[in-house]
Amino acid sequence: MEPDIDLENKQISNAYRGLLRSIQVELSNEDKRFIRKAFNTSVEAHKNARRKSGEPFIYHPIAVARICAEEIGLGKTSVACALLHDTVEDTHITLDDIHELFGVKVRKIIDGLTKISGVFDYTSSQQIENFRKMLLTLPDDVRVILIKLADRLHNMRTLDSMARDKQLKIASETSYLYAPLAHRLGLYAIKSELEDLSLKYTEPEVYEEIQRKLNKTKDVRARFIRKFSIPIKQELSDSGLKFTIKGRPKSVYSIWNKIHNKKVAFEEIYDVFAIRIIIDSELHMEKADCWRAYAIVTDHYRPNPERLRDWISHPKQNGYESLHTTVMSPTGKWVEVQIRTERMDEIAEKGLAAHWKYKKNIQAIGREPQQIGIDVWIDKIRELLENKDDNAIDFMDELKLSLYAKEIFVFTPTGELRTLPSRATALDFAFEIHSEVGAKCIGAKVNHKLVPLSYELKSGDQIEVITSEKQNPKEAWLSFVVTSKAKSKIKSVLDEERKRVVADGKEILERKLRNIKVAFDDANVQELLKLYKLTDHSDLYYQIAKGKVDFKKIKPIVIKGGRLKHGSITRTIKESFESLIDRVSGKKEELILGEGDGFDYKLSPCCNPIPGDEVFGFITIRDGIKVHRNTCPNAKQLLANYAYRIIKTRWKNQKILEFKSKIKITGIDDIGLVHKITNTISKDMNVNIKSLKFETEDGVFEGDILLLIHDTEHLSGLISELNLIEGIKRVERVEIMSE
Repeated sequence: MEPDIDLENKQISNAYRGLLRSIQVELSNEDKRFIRKAFNTSVEAHKNARRKSGEPFIYHPIAVARICAEEIGLGKTSVACALLHDTVEDTHITLDDIHELFGVKVRKIIDGLTKISGVFDYTSSQQIENFRKMLLTLPDDVRVILIKLADRLHNMRTLDSMARDKQLKIASETSYLYAPLAHRLGLYAIKSELEDLSLKYTEPEVYEEIQRKLNKTKDVRARFIRKFSIPIKQELSDSGLKFTIKGRPKSVYSIWNKIHNKKVAFEEIYDVFAIRIIIDSELHMEKADCWRAYAIVTDHYRPNPERLRDWISHPKQNGYESLHTTVMSPTGKWVEVQIRTERMDEIAEKGLAAHWKYKKNIQAIGREPQQIGIDVWIDKIRELLENKDDNAIDFMDELKLSLYAKEIFVFTPTGELRTLPSRATALDFAFEIHSEVGAKCIGAKVNHKLVPLSYELKSGDQIEVITSEKQNPKEAWLSFVVTSKAKSKIKSVLDEERKRVVADGKEILERKLRNIKVAFDDANVQELLKLYKLTDHSDLYYQIAKGKVDFKKIKPIVIKGGRLKHGSITRTIKESFESLIDRVSGKKEELILGEGDGFDYKLSPCCNPIPGDEVFGFITIRDGIKVHRNTCPNAKQLLANYAYRIIKTRWKNQKILEFKSKIKITGIDDIGLVHKITNTISKDMNVNIKSLKFETEDGVFEGDILLLIHDTEHLSGLISELNLIEGIKRVERVEIMSE
């Protein structure tokens, strides 16, 4: 059916007018003309393009611009850039055209939003390099990141129209990279939605189940909030505070996280929702008003002293401020209560944009030291990006650490407050003070007591660093420092030292080859790499300098003309890896497990997939294709960073083979229970038991059973049968640890 062009044009005009209404900052006539020009340019550039859903492509940039305006609170430049963000990548428009039409500022932002093109080394990740390029703009213009997050949010909201393998790749990348970034920039609403949508596509059944349970308990929660709030509302009003109270259900993802990590059932999660008290307060009275509200809440309900979180005195590094307490309700349930002002609430929802909106006012009342956290983090990202020696995966590990790190607050000897990630050590603190202080650190005093460099700091510690000019960074330091600044500086010094050793090794090898009349060239060095089973030149030179290379092995491989020839190896690991990549990407092939189609593969021991599991194939550098479950602990990282090495995979219908699977059983101990369990498994369900282990403590038993089963249907049937045995409380499939 042909699209109705007139109707679509009308809908596009309506969407544009809706965008203008959503902009929260005052616009001059010149601003409106600027945005209109960006809109017209984008409409013209994308006029023949359509999305996977079939709708005109221009709907996407308009939607991204609206998220920037309405949900992040950005202004005219960001809205214009959001409208133009795909033009350079997808249309005939160039960066020079953007520069000519909209100026240098818009050009820089669009350049930051445009993916890197070209060929990547086979060990690198294009996704990570694009991410690194985008982050390079962070110290100069954070709007690039904010627009990219809006772009990703709209793509996630419209992911239904994509193929399943694309959904999985995009959703994994989102939860691995973009949700943590939204968290660090203080965009809690966007972070939660990105996480929820990622879960919806990576684990659809789990998502639907939690969503169903949340909807089922919605009315009960609403009644509970009303009843819980009555006495608090009355006293807050009597005290003269202006406020609103609302319930905030926990996100589906955070509930899943608790179920998954803490192994608790949905019904056992006491903080499925929080009650939020938002106070309309003058800036200079904010802290006092929040503590007044806290006193009123805890007068009526008993607080849990271990669950008090004061992020008003010490805001998080992303600018988040709030007072959290957990109190006991009359029904015997713990309830989280969040107390904050309207300004704090806006910063919590809109992050950086709101943070900067209020920054000048906060400086005016002398609270600037508490508000520079996000600027400090941006400085740390700059340091991370400046370390060019880090490979892509090291870079992502460091970035992930800095994105999601929980924080502790410590003090210098003069009482200056410093924020560090939890698990930071005395050595991390030394590097936080200054790179040179860290490099020369030999110990520290924490609360006036001498401690080793690896001492793990706690909030409230006061640290004095002890240095020596004779000290130099050691490789062992990398095993206990956690901050990217410390790791980066230690690696940098160690790399310089390694370069000196490598240069010495190279000189030794040149001399040795000259003595036996063998040419020192790349072809001969490649033969030596094969001989000594090493992967690169610097490794070889390093081992030589350290005296770990036996030169006697060289003479037997010398042939005519000063040449070296080791064996008859004609295919290197690299060649076989690259040919497999070419075969998969070139023909869009599919791996069908259980069918002899010429692909060699292994079932990955990290997640032990069995027929019926949703799976994907991952091309490894040395081991061919490894098959992982979509829910494998490593899946998110592989799908997010190495999409080009993923091969679509499915099972061939088969029931002849048996696969290892492990289940955990918990219940109330009773005579004959183990016999009933093994009888059900072996006789009733005809399943082979490979190993079993049972432990009993205080009348509760826990059993781990390793089975040989055909597929997920076979396993689900067994779990259902076991759940029917009296005394059994839970049966679940668990991961098999790698052997």
